[in-house]
Amino acid sequence: MSFIGRHAERTIRRFSEEFPAVLVTGARQTGKTTLLKKITAGRSIGSTTFDDPMEELSAKSDPRAFMEFHPAPYLFDEIQYVPDLFRYLKMAVDSNRSPGMYFLTGSQQFRLMESATESLSGRIGIIQLHPLSAREIRGDAFSEPFVPSKEFILGGRDRLKTADFSVTGTWKAIYTGGYPEVVKGTVSAGDFYANYLKTYIERDIRKLVHVSDEMQFLQFVSVVAARTGQLVNYGDIGNEVGISDVTVKKWLSLLVSSGLVHLLRPFSANVEKRVVKTPKLYFMDTGLAAYLTHWTSPGTMQGGAMAGAFFETYAVSEIIKSFCSNGVEPPLYFYRDKDKTEIDLMVYRDDVLYPVEIKKTATPSSDDARNFFITGRLRNMRIGNSIIICNCAEPATVRPGVTAIPIGYV
Repeated sequence: MSFIGRHAERTIRRFSEEFPAVLVTGARQTGKTTLLKKITAGRSIGSTTFDDPMEELSAKSDPRAFMEFHPAPYLFDEIQYVPDLFRYLKMAVDSNRSPGMYFLTGSQQFRLMESATESLSGRIGIIQLHPLSAREIRGDAFSEPFVPSKEFILGGRDRLKTADFSVTGTWKAIYTGGYPEVVKGTVSAGDFYANYLKTYIERDIRKLVHVSDEMQFLQFVSVVAARTGQLVNYGDIGNEVGISDVTVKKWLSLLVSSGLVHLLRPFSANVEKRVVKTPKLYFMDTGLAAYLTHWTSPGTMQGGAMAGAFFETYAVSEIIKSFCSNGVEPPLYFYRDKDKTEIDLMVYRDDVLYPVEIKKTATPSSDDARNFFITGRLRNMRIGNSIIICNCAEPATVRPGVTAIPIGYV
């Protein structure tokens, strides 16, 4: 399988025509450098990776001279290792101020965002690249964010009328995940994820954060993967790993800034104080989460205790990707109150709130929509279509105002 087209390409090209610098963040091995090299092909643009310790040393020792020897246009890969270089990028940009001067990649979003916004505010376009989406894998050119309006659903029905969204195919996709090398079959999933974690811990965690016990950190990542789709419980995670709540919060922030985990915020606007304030955590790649939690096949995962959590994680991560590819911060929340009444997802777009339930069933029923009544408690809110994302073969009305859609529509 050759290069798989990325929906983010259009956004990056637009940014490169609007800003002097473009920064593509995201987890390792999501295809950041490959995509930027494709976009810059045909132009005389050099490239340097700071994964190379000699290049890193050179940039840190004399950043001014380094910039002189690497004139724009230029591509700097894994720039999180040399954050001080942003000051000199700003100087170079301000002396010219032309679009598309610098293309940057990095794998630690928080540090990069902090450096980029401090030094290059108004001069840089930033986009987060996640593993391949299901749309990208099947070659679907449709790249709009998931906003389940009537028009979105009808468009999906017309566009995907010949698509085969089988239950077996869905679970294979969940088990495989979206890292390009795994999807293309270049390397086996087990070999890829084992090497991926080793590289992530040795290069990013050891170098950037100085975690003293690498095996304990790996155990922490596995424990977090086993809690995908759940409310964050710092004490529970800490007790299992043998670390303090403070360390749990610190390490979890590393997974978030690395692009491996997304924390979904609770929706709390105009509702009573009974709503929980704790976020839910989702692994951004179900294939990596499956490896960490020791599932050995799509079939065993489908029949296992974590099936519902994996299905929900897959749906949420696909929706997040649809927004990030467009350079949009995902306007996504969940609802849960102290009575444990919950709506899995709420999409807030154009002043309309769309409640979404996510169920692994292939035969949705009105009972799956029982919690939508809670939207009546939301004051001064326009409520859109109520949606159930599931394994059904085509859209279906399960009760008035509630539509079930195949997960492939996401």
